[in-house]
Amino acid sequence: EVQLVESGGGLVQAGGSLRLSCVASGFTFDNYAIGWLRQAPGKEREGVSLISNSDGSTYYSDSVRGRFTISSDIAKKTVYLQMSSLKPEDTAVYYCAAAPSDYSDYLRFLREEYDYWGQGTQVTVSS
Repeated sequence: EVQLVESGGGLVQAGGSLRLSCVASGFTFDNYAIGWLRQAPGKEREGVSLISNSDGSTYYSDSVRGRFTISSDIAKKTVYLQMSSLKPEDTAVYYCAAAPSDYSDYLRFLREEYDYWGQGTQVTVSS
């Protein structure tokens, strides 16, 4: 059974930091791309970042580039999203998602096309 379990969300003041974790099981982690997406109330879902476990490529949305860092621990089958300089507009439910990694990972990131999804973790940034 494929599982993606997010954790690390919470309430933080603007300017603060949080690290989200996504623990994966049930598939060959090394061959997959893992993405982080978010959705705020009343807004469309947004792809935040993606990492390819195959070649280490990373992608970020313009809204988080320079503030968020994605990383992967293959041995722990865990992907992290380090979020710094948080803003109230970063408030959302954050999801991790997975799909087999290939040459189209960047398109996958833009189109938010994944095979498996986690349940999400709430991040709230107060002003």
